[in-house]
Amino acid sequence: MTLNFSIPQETIYSGAAVEQVIIPGTDGEYGVTVNHVPTVSQLKAGVLQIMHAEGEAEKYFVAGGYALTHENSVTDITCPEAVKLDDLDSDVIAKNYEAAKLAYSSAESGSLAHAEAEIEIETNKAMAMALGVTLS
Repeated sequence: MTLNFSIPQETIYSGAAVEQVIIPGTDGEYGVTVNHVPTVSQLKAGVLQIMHAEGEAEKYFVAGGYALTHENSVTDITCPEAVKLDDLDSDVIAKNYEAAKLAYSSAESGSLAHAEAEIEIETNKAMAMALGVTLS
């Protein structure tokens, strides 16, 4: 299958031959291989796995986005942010999570600051889960 994977500031893969892509869809995680049925899905924050011919998975944390699988075994994935799992730091995630909880509790309910803090909490939870770390 062919993968096109991009974020706003960078094209990570363009026309790359891969064995499989495991996508964190909002309706559940699913795998795409050659001759997959065409589909469009929204991504949730989670781990996007790219399986290469060598058998090793390349893993990215994605903060959401969209995946479009075409009839010709081409899958396009566009995300607002993507970070290699190996580049995530669990200590930084834990600190950001605590800061977001504090911001959430001190913001006025229904305010923009309240909503932004809630997004930060959920994103940091998802990153921690991707690393196998439990946040309290």
